[in-house]
Amino acid sequence: MTVLVTGGAGYIGSHTVLALIDRGEDVMVLDNFSTGFPSVIPEGVTLVEGDVGDRALLDQVMSQTKLDAVIHFAGSIVVPDSVSDPLGYYHNNTVNSRELIAACVAHKVPRFIFSSTAAVYGTPETVPVKETMLLEPISPYGASKLMTEWMLRDTAFAHDFDYVALRYFNVAGADPKGRAGQSTARATHLIKVAVEAVTGARDHVSVFGDDFDTPDGTGVRDYIHVTDLASAHLAALDHLREGNEGGAFNCGYGRGASVLEVLETVQKVSGRAIDIRHGPRRAGDPAALVSDASKLRETLNWTPQLDDLSVIVEHALRWEERLRQQPPA
Repeated sequence: MTVLVTGGAGYIGSHTVLALIDRGEDVMVLDNFSTGFPSVIPEGVTLVEGDVGDRALLDQVMSQTKLDAVIHFAGSIVVPDSVSDPLGYYHNNTVNSRELIAACVAHKVPRFIFSSTAAVYGTPETVPVKETMLLEPISPYGASKLMTEWMLRDTAFAHDFDYVALRYFNVAGADPKGRAGQSTARATHLIKVAVEAVTGARDHVSVFGDDFDTPDGTGVRDYIHVTDLASAHLAALDHLREGNEGGAFNCGYGRGASVLEVLETVQKVSGRAIDIRHGPRRAGDPAALVSDASKLRETLNWTPQLDDLSVIVEHALRWEERLRQQPPA
């Protein structure tokens, strides 16, 4: 039986592909390479180039290959871009996901794991954030992901179909063995931006707001190593294969680091200074966004192995230095 990974040439998708291959799974990747890179796909993985919203292609793939599960990463993820191009985000993240879900039902693919986001919560009134809290996204990106969660919930009720939606907090780092990392152009995630700064790809790092109600005035976020996140997808797959009920799960470590703490860690690990420039807050940025990931740990028996900000930064920096010498293809 094969696991189809959509967006498997992207950042989180490629790490999940590696985790699946490492434990002997049969993997197929579907990717249009809008942000992913063919070079990160390991040998032995069947690669299909195309769009996840192409129903004819999905029907062809699913009729020719018996799929045990789909792990769905393909989509757009930049929050400010979703504000300027909401219809593009609803099409790529929601409409295309609907086509994929419908194809799974038509071809009797029984399991689906979805790459969701903490953006479904919007600006939570309290932290840490639990799965039971109000879902009130403040961006088209968050709304497009929440709509897909609703489609999965309703499809699971109506068909022989089970799902897990993993709500990511802040993902960072790179494969400890150096096989993959974040190579996306115009990345906006803080740790990626900071390691670009210390390797010369950027001349400064902007801090958006230093007057939040936090210990040092800068925003606090829950950072999770991408390899630990990949292992959460495998835990979700095992959970569904055992016949257990799915649902939504937060993915984080349950504690936060401020922007200044992250920048201090990057400077310490790299031994290089960052030109830090302070600016005003961005609209909609909460002071703190930290997960309560106890449901993930307890229900899916997930135990992180790389829960250390310095380790996350070290792996991200190592990958960034490699990119400076050998850009991805």
